[in-house]
Amino acid sequence: MPNATSYIAHRLYYASSSRRGAVKPAVKVALIGLIIGIMVMIVTVCVVIGFKDTVASQVAGFGSHIEVVNYDNNNTFEMLPVAVSDSLLAKLSSLPYVTTVSPFYTKPGVIKSETDYSGVVIKATTHWTYFEQNLKEGHLPEQNNQVIVSALLARKLGLNLSDVVYAYFIGSSVQVRKLQLVGIYETGVSEYDNLFVMASPVLIQGLNKWKENQASGIDIWIDDLSHLYAASDEVYFATANRLDADGNALYTQNLQQLNPQIFAWLDLLDMNVLVIIFLMLAVSGFAIISGLIILILNSVQLIGTLKALGANNRFVKTIFIKQAARLITRGMLIGNALGLGLCALQYYTHLIPLDSASYYVPFVPIAFPWWWIMVLNVLFLVISVLILLLPATIISRISPSQVMKYE
Repeated sequence: MPNATSYIAHRLYYASSSRRGAVKPAVKVALIGLIIGIMVMIVTVCVVIGFKDTVASQVAGFGSHIEVVNYDNNNTFEMLPVAVSDSLLAKLSSLPYVTTVSPFYTKPGVIKSETDYSGVVIKATTHWTYFEQNLKEGHLPEQNNQVIVSALLARKLGLNLSDVVYAYFIGSSVQVRKLQLVGIYETGVSEYDNLFVMASPVLIQGLNKWKENQASGIDIWIDDLSHLYAASDEVYFATANRLDADGNALYTQNLQQLNPQIFAWLDLLDMNVLVIIFLMLAVSGFAIISGLIILILNSVQLIGTLKALGANNRFVKTIFIKQAARLITRGMLIGNALGLGLCALQYYTHLIPLDSASYYVPFVPIAFPWWWIMVLNVLFLVISVLILLLPATIISRISPSQVMKYE
């Protein structure tokens, strides 16, 4: 019996694909609806997850995933120091999910070239991976009077490699430093490119009159952003009841707490994804229902004949469900191929640009979350199969006597 239903479904599928009249357009429309539905869902998921991951990594590049700072700080870049000991660094490095631990140093000021000036934050770190990856010219700071700036800031101030700039720092007195530009980086995140000038830790320690073991805080990077809150809790419990060597209480902040406006904006994208997926499922479901109804109505004589020969409703329903399943499978294969192909094209060519001043990235970023793509396909298949049951009930209402009466 299963072989008979498969054989009839196979013949009907290829007959309907080549038949003229209403059936062939109906099959094409259903197929196009399925292809568009799965393609748009895949592209949406790849773009949104890629966008969220890229923006988060860009923001973390200028800081870190988690910061440990002096509890008495006032949320400015003029920070009170913490005493960074080897035991504290070792303790943080041993925590779950933590990959890298590094002290950081910040000092707000103004830098002036021959043509212009700009308010900046001089920042130093011992973990230069992000800036090594984004360095366009020159090299990283090697001496106390060397700095690197962004390409955006260099254009604004009319600076080139080896040029000299003067930096002014205002506190109880005005301090001036003569600095040499030895490198130019470019991340595409204009908000941060306009703000940060990277220098050596000794420069900032000297400006703040700090001891060798004092820093603005400790940067902590983790293995995956999905572990952010779990890792933050681990760091918090490791430092909350602990004072540094100078008797300062420590305070833990994670990336989302430091940049709430950015992550609130990114969270809105999740709602957009759900709306798009719902709409595409509705479009695909309508295409399946309309296509199958037309196929059934154009096969009324066959249904009546099969029932007259003794076939029950289940047997006839199985034929049309298998026929529709072939259509769904074909649509999903083509939709996946087109969706992943478009994503791959953008991933390797960066064909579609973005305004980095508004979106923090210079082009539409793409990720390939294979787990989500697989879940999306399974969900699409399950819902499509459930939708098939609705038009298939029409078969149970078709009577052989009525078909023969109007034949």
